[in-house]
Amino acid sequence: MPAAPAPKETAIGVPASPSTHAAAVLATLCWLLSAGVYIAAKAVATEMPPWALCFWRVFMAGLILLPITRRHWPAMIGLIRQRWFSLLIIGGLGLSITQGLIYMGLNYTTAINAGLIIALMPVMTMILARFLLNEPVGAWQFFGSMIAFIGMAIIVTRGDLSALLRLDLNVGELFVVGAAIAFALYTVLLRKAKYELPGLPLLVVLLGAGVAAAIPFYAWELIHDDRTALNAKGLLALIYTAGPGGALMYYLFNLSVQALGASRAGVFLYLQTVFVAVLAYFFLGERLVSYHLVGAFFIFVGVLLVMLLKPSVQAYNRNG
Repeated sequence: MPAAPAPKETAIGVPASPSTHAAAVLATLCWLLSAGVYIAAKAVATEMPPWALCFWRVFMAGLILLPITRRHWPAMIGLIRQRWFSLLIIGGLGLSITQGLIYMGLNYTTAINAGLIIALMPVMTMILARFLLNEPVGAWQFFGSMIAFIGMAIIVTRGDLSALLRLDLNVGELFVVGAAIAFALYTVLLRKAKYELPGLPLLVVLLGAGVAAAIPFYAWELIHDDRTALNAKGLLALIYTAGPGGALMYYLFNLSVQALGASRAGVFLYLQTVFVAVLAYFFLGERLVSYHLVGAFFIFVGVLLVMLLKPSVQAYNRNG
């Protein structure tokens, strides 16, 4: 998934912004490629350990994108020298911990379940932004977040909400929930940090931080996990997740943000959930069942309430 929306600056080492229609096509392709990462990770879950996939995907994607940002290298180096610790924390959360938890979750749950749960990220971001950035949350947004979390609970419990009381939960879905929380925290902290660097160069710096953060987990895996990442199936998955599903996806996301703006481009995120379900059906044999549909309905209604019904500034000033 993309690291973050690009700031308003357009100097990201790419050609001029595409037209609105072209940007919409690019954004759609971006999330199709991102959905493919879930399919690839699930397909090789038994052959490739999650942190090996995380480490090499982030490392190779950063390596591919690095030459594109060449004219920003002095500014990138300066930022690393000045704020390396916050970059490590934020980049580690968004580009290492988030991905590692998703890949761990895919060892135990379906790609469809993971794709639906990840759709909660905007709701979780809103909640964390309220506490960490003091951003306003209106009554409808609060109501929407509750509806979305009911949808998540339906998916995690496979339609049996009494499983929450019995603590009879699938560890895979819990890992994915943790990933959604980690990415929401990353998004909020990135807003708060306000790094003075355009979108694509900042992404490359954060990818480097993600590589550094993944090293301890990857090293532990090398010692304790007897699965190999060197078979043909694992290498094909890695090539896809680092290339089309990594560097190219990030690049397309930055282009779409440049043309559409962060808010409009972010709406395309929800195509990922649809693409994951379709691809999982054709390539993994996964099927939608009733609790998927019910949970998805609650999640998308809740997310629409959160995103479309913004609290008024006047009401926030009176209450806050």
